Amino acid sequence: MTPREVTASDIRRWGPVWSRRVGWFLDHVWWDTRVWGAEHVPAEGPVIVASNHIGVVDGPVLHGAIPRGSHIIVKQEFFESRLGFLMDWAGQIPVDRSAGRAALVVALELLKEGRLVGIFPEGSRGAGSLQAVKAGVAWLALNSGAPVVPAACLGTRPKGASVGYVPKPRAKLHVVFGEPIALPDLPKGRVGTQEAIRLVSEGMSRHLEDAVALTGVALPGDAGTRA
Repeated sequence: MTPREVTASDIRRWGPVWSRRVGWFLDHVWWDTRVWGAEHVPAEGPVIVASNHIGVVDGPVLHGAIPRGSHIIVKQEFFESRLGFLMDWAGQIPVDRSAGRAALVVALELLKEGRLVGIFPEGSRGAGSLQAVKAGVAWLALNSGAPVVPAACLGTRPKGASVGYVPKPRAKLHVVFGEPIALPDLPKGRVGTQEAIRLVSEGMSRHLEDAVALTGVALPGDAGTRA
């Protein structure tokens, strides 16, 4: 299954039922993850959870912290690895970062079914400061009407470590959810998308600043390698 060929029918709806439990185990048994603001994630209906991205374990950490099943948009390279079949069975959505339209169309269909989609709008792991929020989350919000819940993953990569860093067992991690970012009634198309990008970017940046202040965990900064 390539990202250009993937359709909504390829995504295993039952995947998050078991994979979320694996994420919970990693969060609370293997690591020591504190989840803040889970009440901000609606218990039902379409939801977009948009998070910063600083390290390789952000995906499973976020997946286990979200208080309901989620389909997270994940780079295609993970699906092509030796453990790629697990990503398929987990119900995650593959994306070709050079041409992500197919993944967004799939995500939109899942949102129309009332499901939760997770996305890392920066598109790659790095400083996690949200300086390069991409248009995908704004497009999904405009076309689905789903609320955008900002999330912040903190502690998954310390300062000076590479983006491939894996926290040691019982490492203290944090996932902070914020109140949904309110989007006004915007026109579809380029003008509406650009305004939605601005509002989502500003809302996520404010949330990230608040999350850093709340947890006392600073961002690691740019390690000079993005992946």
